Amino acid sequence: MNGLGISKLLLTVGWVLILLRNVISDFISVNIAVTIIFIACCYETTAMLSFWNVKPKKSYQLQIAITSIASVIFNVAVLLEATINTRILIILMGIFAVYLPITISHFNQNKHNFSRNFYPLCYAGFEILLLIRILYIFFNPKNVFFFNPTLEGLYNISSFLLAFTGTIGFLLLIKKKQDLKIQKLLDDKNIFFSIIAHDLRGPLGSSVALSKLLIEDIKEGNHGEIREIAKVLHQSNENTYKLLDNLLGWSGAQTGMMEYSPEKITLNKLINENIELNQNAALNKNIDLLFESTEQIEVEADKKMIDTIVRNLLNNAIKFTDTNGKIAVRVQRKQQNAEISITDNGIGIPDLIKEKLFKINGKVIQRDTDNEMGNGMGLLLCSELINRHHGKIWAESEPGKGSTFKFSVPLEAFRN
Repeated sequence: MNGLGISKLLLTVGWVLILLRNVISDFISVNIAVTIIFIACCYETTAMLSFWNVKPKKSYQLQIAITSIASVIFNVAVLLEATINTRILIILMGIFAVYLPITISHFNQNKHNFSRNFYPLCYAGFEILLLIRILYIFFNPKNVFFFNPTLEGLYNISSFLLAFTGTIGFLLLIKKKQDLKIQKLLDDKNIFFSIIAHDLRGPLGSSVALSKLLIEDIKEGNHGEIREIAKVLHQSNENTYKLLDNLLGWSGAQTGMMEYSPEKITLNKLINENIELNQNAALNKNIDLLFESTEQIEVEADKKMIDTIVRNLLNNAIKFTDTNGKIAVRVQRKQQNAEISITDNGIGIPDLIKEKLFKINGKVIQRDTDNEMGNGMGLLLCSELINRHHGKIWAESEPGKGSTFKFSVPLEAFRN
């Protein structure tokens, strides 16, 4: 949205400088003005890319490269005293080239969606008019920049209307997307409060009841029962704390309060640290916790977020793996991504539950090997944090045969 506003401001500045050609120097009214117009087109197209989010980094690089090449060619042509006709051709071809990739890529992504294709259709019409103008000027050279017969006037009006309608359509699409996002946040908020009311009420109620029993046993001096109740109370409070921590983490990710701060991290080191932290929990169930890797892999990611993801997935694997089981963690490079998998030979996940994983509106209830109830909030948090990295997370499992949770993140961070 900011990029679109900047583009229109730059476009206005560029055309004002061109119109002041007889007042200011040629360098400003020609070289600088046209370069500003190219940059304005680049800002507009990158704003669209940010909205569509289609292979963002490569697409941004392509738009910047096209803009740079067009600007260099035009300025070299002016330096070599090219004719007005040649300069106009370079300007038109440059603008045509800047808008062409995003128009094509958008239609490829939304082949059967008219509402999303309406404003790109306007830009496609604008591209066609530019192409007609390029061919016309190529075969009918002109020696002045402004030319005002009736046909020229109609052409300019048509070009303006198509570009203007496309911009308005784009703004309306942004508004529609924002409305849907707000509605989703409201729906998620309602579900979030229902989770708090349901999932925290149970364990907190148990803690209150256990505390009451503990007080009575202390009065009676039943040390054996006191020890057992204290152990259960500790476990209940620990589970409540984990749930609350995941709920707060998820809400922070949803509202943007959790800041995304990418840095260079070595995944092997991060995974080893998390395995060490979970070794005691694994040893209590006599579970072999292994890390298998053939290479050192570095990524540009938010360390705290990746830590949270790995920690949650390891905790889940230990919870749902029987005594004397095995958990293997693997990391590997796959094209431009790093993929981490955590495989256990535990109780597995039924298909009905597997379909609801990573969804706020899909209530997940499954008991672990200690008969503790799982609620899926940890996985929901993992999904949100993976989305912040523009990565993927998924599960592969069969009941009774264990589970494999995998997630991938780009080797290089995505920046808006």
